Amino acid sequence: MASNVPPTPRGSFPRYLEHLSGSGKAIGVLTSGGDAQGMNAAVRAVVRMGIYVGAKVYFIYEGYQGMVDGGSNIVEAKWESVSSILQVGGTIIGSARCKAFHTREGRLQAAGNLVQWGITNLCVIGGDGSLTGANIFRKEWSELLEELAKNGKISEEAVTNYSYLNVVGMVGSIDNDFCGTDMTIGTDSALHRIMEVIDAIMTTAQSHQRTFVLEVMGRHCGYLALVSALACGADWVFLPESPPEEGWEENMCVKLSENRARKKRLNIIIVAEGAIDTQNQPISSEKIKDLVVKQLGFDTRVTILGHVQRGGTPSAFDRILASRMGVEAVVALLEATPETPACVVSLSGNQAVRLPLVECVQMTQDVQKAMDERRFKDAVRLRGRSFEGNLNIYKRLAIKLPDDQITKSNCNVAVINVGAPAAGMNAAVRSAVRVGIADGHKMLAIYDGFDGFAKGQIKEIGWSDVGGWTGQGGSILGTKRALPGKFLEEIAEQIRAHSINALLIIGGFEAYLGLLELSAAREKYEELCIPMVMVPATVSNNVPGSDFSIGSDTALNTITDTCDRIKQSASGTKRRVFIIETMGGYCGYLANMGGLAAGADAAYIFEEPFDIRDLQSNVEHLTEKMKTSIQRGLVLRNESCSENYTTDFIYQLYSEEGKGVFDCRKNVLGHMQQGGVPSPFDRNFGTKISARAMQWITTKLKESYGKGKKCVSDDCICVLGISKRNVLFQPVADLKKETDFEHRIPKEQWWLKLRPLMKILAKYKASFDVSDSGQLEPVQDQNTQGEPAAI
Repeated sequence: MASNVPPTPRGSFPRYLEHLSGSGKAIGVLTSGGDAQGMNAAVRAVVRMGIYVGAKVYFIYEGYQGMVDGGSNIVEAKWESVSSILQVGGTIIGSARCKAFHTREGRLQAAGNLVQWGITNLCVIGGDGSLTGANIFRKEWSELLEELAKNGKISEEAVTNYSYLNVVGMVGSIDNDFCGTDMTIGTDSALHRIMEVIDAIMTTAQSHQRTFVLEVMGRHCGYLALVSALACGADWVFLPESPPEEGWEENMCVKLSENRARKKRLNIIIVAEGAIDTQNQPISSEKIKDLVVKQLGFDTRVTILGHVQRGGTPSAFDRILASRMGVEAVVALLEATPETPACVVSLSGNQAVRLPLVECVQMTQDVQKAMDERRFKDAVRLRGRSFEGNLNIYKRLAIKLPDDQITKSNCNVAVINVGAPAAGMNAAVRSAVRVGIADGHKMLAIYDGFDGFAKGQIKEIGWSDVGGWTGQGGSILGTKRALPGKFLEEIAEQIRAHSINALLIIGGFEAYLGLLELSAAREKYEELCIPMVMVPATVSNNVPGSDFSIGSDTALNTITDTCDRIKQSASGTKRRVFIIETMGGYCGYLANMGGLAAGADAAYIFEEPFDIRDLQSNVEHLTEKMKTSIQRGLVLRNESCSENYTTDFIYQLYSEEGKGVFDCRKNVLGHMQQGGVPSPFDRNFGTKISARAMQWITTKLKESYGKGKKCVSDDCICVLGISKRNVLFQPVADLKKETDFEHRIPKEQWWLKLRPLMKILAKYKASFDVSDSGQLEPVQDQNTQGEPAAI
């Protein structure tokens, strides 16, 4: 397919990773410790990227145990060895806890086995224990080799040839308990399992007016408990890092009965498996259940989720994360020198970074130490800003202060949904309403977009009106594509009539265009001179000013799940190619990232023009593929990628050209991509970004309130988004020049850099830009500039 090399910033030279640039290297890949969904995607990326650059890649089966035992546990991996594993949970190369590797004798054996195969580069996928072990091994390497030579196990020549070992780690753990990375591989999938259970339990609890106590995994880390509590709006959560204050028993019971008094028919309490009180005594699910039954007499049940959370197919987020990390790990090994310390490839905001392994492990151990010493504030701080931010937002959204304790701002803030519905919009509205009420504002809901705004469909919305909204798909407020341009007079009138002091718009590209129209009309209508902020929510992910938008993760999961099923349907028939059309308007995000997550052979997008020769080369590529053991193909096409090369045209071309070699089927996914319950990522992202938007509104209102000041400057009308590592408020006026209005997409899109990744993993040659990779960063210095975007 046509190579699309992204533009490079002036004054910097792009560095590209070329085909066969790492020949001669031998890389060993192993998974160790507890398994996690997405590990296979990481193994696949390491194997294929390694082979692509010309290295030899070896599977080390059963983790460190296989390294110590050697023999048939170390096997060279081929391209086909990792086909069809992207959608499989767990790890195909096995994982085991290994006592022998803790001893020097065990490590001596392991070194001998690696030297036999010439492996001097290790890629370890596991938790902090596995990574610590790898680092000890790296430090001892030269001594171990000398000892092996002395014992006559290896030659002196081998000692010289394999004089140093390079180690790169990737964190695979559902607990997300590793400091230095925003998300570990497996965490998002575990949250999917937890939310599926909670959604199911909520329906039965509602019927019987029950209280449910749910225990989730996470060992000594409360991340899963905290995020699932945030994502489902739980009444109470117990975390090891932030134990409840003395007298929590009474406080919790008061809170539960208050919620029942507000006509809430159910209560959900989430407990982390390592939950403790301030005296470090465990708090068990049974203890909480007995307390609720005894004090309140509520019908209460306990559900312990257990190993369900580790299982199942990896989410789209985990597949993409693991693929990006796996490729980055190979690049890090290619660039490593004898002096390079062991590093961990991790995620900061939306960027892959390399961090020193030792520092990350040290910081992770410091959290446990702080908890043991009952320094709980330090423990929360050490877990990272994302954890701290989640905890603060959860507290604000879960617990309503009595009205007499809230200082009234005498401001009215309106919330509106604009454009097509996107999963997660309701979570964003709930969050905005509750944060607004906590800040002392009167919150108004505008129904049916700008159309409803003009007609005066505006009502006050209260704290309990938005209860249970996080898990609902679509848009409860109603949404329309109509722009405000033709209703400016009426909208100005409604702002005056309802004395609206600020406006929060949740929507897609129409919301962005609407914001521009409102901004331009400020000269004519002074009512429009109020703070306005937009939170991007669209499955297409095409809003300028943000790397992500609410709803696109849910759509991506729908596409990935459907592709998995479609691929499975071909496993019996063999020699079949599927052409799948995705949504997104002119934006190729869903087709490209869906292709990466589902392991597609090609993805046609508008941003990368293609012609008949590219289609021809893809057909030839698939013809070659049918000769191997992988006898099926998957091709994604964005709905507007080409006026003439339609889905039907591509289907007919492939059918004609593939005659006798493969047959074709086509599938248009359509509106199922807009529906469905929001994914944990979208619930969370919607909740957090919307709460941040309300804080901005409150600050703006404090600046202008009482001074009778009108908001006329550009920075009063902003788009809130995530850009690389930071959360940014960007004036809509500044974003204008970054927008391709004809095709409704930003002129520059971050994900195009991942395009070669999809091609390389599908066995095409492509230039992969590694300009952003490189330097090891100290752990503490991350996100020193700007406001960190922890996803």
